[in-house]
Order: sequence, then structure tokens, then C-alpha cells
Amino acid sequence: MNTDALVRSGRRTVLIVEDEAVNRELLGFILQESYNVLFAGNGVEALDLINRHEGSISMILLDINMPVMSGIEMLHRLNADARLSRIPVIVLTAEKSTELETLRLGALDFIAKPYDMPEIILARVKRIIEFVEDKEIIQDVEHDELTGLYTRSFFHEYCRRLLNGAGGRDYDMVAVDIDHFRLVNEVHGKAFGDEVLRAVAEGIREALRDGAGIACRNGGDLFYVLINHADDHAALYGAITARLRRLDGSNNIRLRMGAYQNVDSAHVIEWYSDAAKSACSAIRNNYVQNIMVYDNAMHERELYNERLIADMDEAIRQKQFRVFFQPKYDVRGETPKLYSAEALVRWQHPELGFISPGAFIPLFEENGLITKLDEYVWRESARQIRLWRDEFGVDLSVSVNLSRMDFFSEDLRERLLGIVAENGIPMRSIVLEVTESAYSEDTEHILNTVGLLRDAGFQIEMDDFGTGYSSLNMLCMMPIDALKIDMKFVRNIAGAGSGYRMVELVIEMARCLSIPAIVEGVEDEQQYRMMKQAGCDVVQGYYFSRPVDAQAFRKFLIEEQNDTEEEASKC
Repeated sequence: MNTDALVRSGRRTVLIVEDEAVNRELLGFILQESYNVLFAGNGVEALDLINRHEGSISMILLDINMPVMSGIEMLHRLNADARLSRIPVIVLTAEKSTELETLRLGALDFIAKPYDMPEIILARVKRIIEFVEDKEIIQDVEHDELTGLYTRSFFHEYCRRLLNGAGGRDYDMVAVDIDHFRLVNEVHGKAFGDEVLRAVAEGIREALRDGAGIACRNGGDLFYVLINHADDHAALYGAITARLRRLDGSNNIRLRMGAYQNVDSAHVIEWYSDAAKSACSAIRNNYVQNIMVYDNAMHERELYNERLIADMDEAIRQKQFRVFFQPKYDVRGETPKLYSAEALVRWQHPELGFISPGAFIPLFEENGLITKLDEYVWRESARQIRLWRDEFGVDLSVSVNLSRMDFFSEDLRERLLGIVAENGIPMRSIVLEVTESAYSEDTEHILNTVGLLRDAGFQIEMDDFGTGYSSLNMLCMMPIDALKIDMKFVRNIAGAGSGYRMVELVIEMARCLSIPAIVEGVEDEQQYRMMKQAGCDVVQGYYFSRPVDAQAFRKFLIEEQNDTEEEASKC
């Protein structure tokens, strides 16, 4: 049977390296019932066989005294090659004097000559192979395959051991993240993204090269490092960015780091890594600060956020969330006319008092709870539309928010259709606002979903235009019925300069698409006149009214009804 066939037969393969033919045959006879057996007469032949059958040899039985290349020299060769050093070696020798040297060179066991105890030889070979294979399985789980750093679970266990034996040494927990890593993969490809992750890992290893700590890849582009305490960790940041510069000369890849200083036994180790991650997240999209230290203020904020998350379901049940409505006015004629409204949510907490939308909406968007709040607002808005219809005989349309997370709900269309049907209101009464930035992620899926909603009869309004990834191509692809210009455009206008011209251009784009241009954030008479002069169709902002509750909003409907009746009487 040739050697290739032996390796392919499915059994583990043992390489016997022995210069005496009788000894080779005897060992082969002992092992052949349980293993495939390859033979070499010296180290040179053995290395050739190992290279030919790379990764297939489970054990080497190695004689020490051989011509051409001795066993000692072969052990040196095996140790010099990371691939080959993983193969376990049992030394064949009758000389006790060589045992210590071979152990230092990586041998795991000895078989003494002569080979007169076959059962012991088999048992030792079996034990060593199983031991090494079990160890490799553990190491595969222990280390991240891509970067070679620890996996999260083993990292936390080794952190506990390291801290228990710290002997007075102080450590910090550091989280390392890559800003907008998803875009790195999309623009440059996954292979380059993997190179970036490996470069980060190499930078971390360099910073820890003197035993300064340990590190893991948590998954994705997040890394944790338990490192000797420092007032700042600029050295760690510098080591990683230096590696990234070698990879990407443009230096467009940006790191964020968060640190919890002086880790102790007050919390479980996972708490410290989560705290470091929170500090890291706190400087997302902050292009001035690269490193954030977790402090008491951040801890208090986290406790506050956890309270909001815990109270959210009860707040919905008790209707602590109140839907306010801000009017939008059609300004194309001489006299502004009530056009529609936008639904905005407010939280009146029984213990914490009024909670700003800026505090709870980003929080709920981050953890997915926003989908519950959105549906609550849809239902309250539809109910109010029906009440106004019954009282005033008008079908006022109301814009409600569609968060990015809503698009991942398989029954989104059916739920919205159900809400409209339950309240007996026209489809056009519910206008779905989608922020421009939502289109920049999972673009194809979101465009398809918006198309289905539009086909079902809903109107789509693009919100916050100008704050995201604006492009003419994307604007042409988006199925929308109105374009809402972000308030920042308005606030930055200081006369008929570049800001004013930008608003004019966006309004012209809306006109080319045959859709109305809505400007929000108009606060005073000067801004109102400028927007009207620029040609906008609809205005929303404090100039007309702050968001008000449903009862207060009735005055706008009454005024509109009176104006309509007055105009009719003139005719």
C-alpha cells in the first residue's frame, strides 16, 4: 500500500523515524492494526514525508541516533517551523542521558529500547495523540481564528486569574472599536476588513509584548484589553494606529477606545468590559476625542438609562407617552393654510417628570425598543385622526416616524394596514416619515419595503434631508411623496448666501421630482419670508406653533374651518 493511500484511508497516521530496518518493522507491526504507518530512515526522509503529507501526521516516533540527520537535529527543525511544532513527538532511545535535552526540545514522552512491551507502546501513542487533539480543540475555542487573540469567554476567565494573582499591580480594562467598520468592508471588501482586524490585533500584541496584560476579540470589530494601569492609554492607541498606517497609508481608519481604570473585585469582570465599551460608544462620531475614560457621571447616566428601559412597557400601558402634534402649513398662496401635522412623542414619567425625547429615543433606537414606541405613536395618531374626522369632518394627514428597526419587522405592512382599518381612516391620512440616513444602511431591503408600503397606499416622506449620505442617485431611487429639508439648513442661513442657495437647490430638486418641499425648523418672520421666497411649499416650525397636545391642536382645525367658511361666504 503506497503512502498516499495510507494517509487517505481515514485513520490517524504515525510516522516512525528509525534507521534500523528491524526496529522499523517491529514498531510498524505493533501499530498497524490501529494506525496508518509511514516509515523514514533518517531526519531528512522524515521531513520530506512530513511536507508531502502536511497536516495529516498525528504522531512522530523519533529515534535519536541516526545518520544523515539525527533525532536531536530533527527536533530543532520541527521547533523552528510553527506548522511542524504542533506534531507530537515520542522519542525512541535507550540512552537516559538524552531525555532532558529532548524534553527541552518539545518531546512529550519516551519509549525505551528494546520494544518488548507492545501494549505499553500502543497505550502511550494513543494517550499522547488524544491529549494533543483535545488540547488543539480547546485552543481553537480559546483563540479567535482570525486574530489569534483570546475569545471573549476565555479572556474573562484569564482576567479573573490574572487579577487574583495581581500582587498589588493595578490594571485597566480597555475597549477598542473601529469607527464605521461596516463601511470599510463595503468599500474595500471583506478580505481587506480582515486585514484591518489582524492589524489591530498585532498592534495590541505589540503593546502587551512585555507581559503588560491580555486581550481578546469580542467578535466583529470590538476588542477588549486588560492592561497595566496608565493615566491614559495613548501608547496602546499609538501601537494600533501605527499598524493600521502600514496597512492603509491614507490613515482613514479611525479607532475609538474606552477605558475603565483600576479594575478591582467590586464587580464581575464582564461588568468592567461593558463599562469600557460604554465609554467607547460615548465618543462615536466624535472626531476630536479618541479615548474616553468611564467615570461616575457615565455610570449615573447608565443607571438612568436602565431605569428608562425597565419602565418603558409600563409607560406604554399607562399612556405616560403623550403624542403631540406640530402643524405644517402650505405657504404657496398668499395666506398659509393648514396642510398636515407631524406626530411627536413626549414622556411624562410619574417619578422622573418630563423626559426629553433626546434622552429616550436614541436609547430605544439602540436596543430595539423603538419599534414598540413607534407602533404606540401610530395607533394614537390614527385614533386622533378619526376623532378629528368625526368632529370637524376633515381627513387631516399626520406624519409618523418609521425607524430603521421597523423595516426588519416581517409584518410591518400588515400592522400599518390593520391600524388604518381599525380606525376607518383613509390611507393617505398616515404619512410615513423615513430619515435619509436610514436609506444608507441595508439600502436594497429598505427601498423594497418602502416600495411595498407605497404600493399599499401609504405616502412616504423623507425626513432630515441633508444630514445623511445625500446623493442625487439615491434621491432618484427613493420612492417618496415629499422631501423634508432638515432644520440645520434653515438655522445656518444668515442672509442670501450659500446656505440660502443650498435650500433653493434642494427645493428645485423636489420640484424636478414633482413632490412638495417641506422646510422644518422655521422659527421667526425672517426665516419664514426667506423660505417662502426660496419657493418652499410647506413650512413647519415655531413660527406657526410648537408641538401641542391633541386638545390644543383643535384651535388650528377650528381656525382652518372658519377661514374655509369665510371664503365660501365671499363666493
